[in-house]
Amino acid sequence: MMDLEKILKLVQTGDLDVEEAKKQIIKEGAGNGPGNLDLGFAQLDIDREKRTGFPEVIFGEGKTAEQIETIFQRLTEHTDRVLATRVDAAKAAHVVAAVEGVTYHETARSLTWFKRPLLKVHDGYIAVVCAGTSDLPVAEEAALTAECLGSHVERVFDVGVAGIHRLFRRLELIRGANAIVVVAGMEGALASVVGGLVSKPIVAVPTSIGYGANLAGIAPLLSMLNSCSPGISVVNIDNGFGAGYYAGLINKNMSKRA
Repeated sequence: MMDLEKILKLVQTGDLDVEEAKKQIIKEGAGNGPGNLDLGFAQLDIDREKRTGFPEVIFGEGKTAEQIETIFQRLTEHTDRVLATRVDAAKAAHVVAAVEGVTYHETARSLTWFKRPLLKVHDGYIAVVCAGTSDLPVAEEAALTAECLGSHVERVFDVGVAGIHRLFRRLELIRGANAIVVVAGMEGALASVVGGLVSKPIVAVPTSIGYGANLAGIAPLLSMLNSCSPGISVVNIDNGFGAGYYAGLINKNMSKRA
């Protein structure tokens, strides 16, 4: 598999004739327009990192293991890091066996690949605050995403309002963060509590964890949207990726100003 730049270099050195190069370009999808790679079942946005600072992320849910493998492999040819979210253990095992250097993060249900060791390139840190152990998959997805964006993450887990003294013991660590992700299910009260105690931007993540009236996350979503604590933004139910990405952008831009 070759990208357009490799094909042109081979033509330049005389290792590939023009006719064969034309066939290779068509085969590899390199002639599908700038920044686009046509796989038939997917159109890879290989220029996304140039526009936004981070490459396209694979959403694994609903894709076959073979589709994830193919997308993952092709992205490794165009970037120095690849992240896939919402990947179950069976699909993950297939990709790990097929693509060298892939790591599966079981709790976060995510796959990562790095061309070189991941560095914490931004100053400061992000605090990922989680109400209960049952919310950990969403919290870890947020933490891993922020780390992939180059931020250091401090994890503050199992500090929900039912035992609020646990939160106060970690409060100074939370207050020192450049951005805070708060993950909570049930009634979602933790985001409002933290919002009244800190001076940093909060990204609240409602989870689908809870009994019947939790309504699969709608109850905490509404609680967070209606919070009287200022400085809180809310992402969709169970969207740890979106929260981690948003917090990562905040930390990145704060680092630039420091």
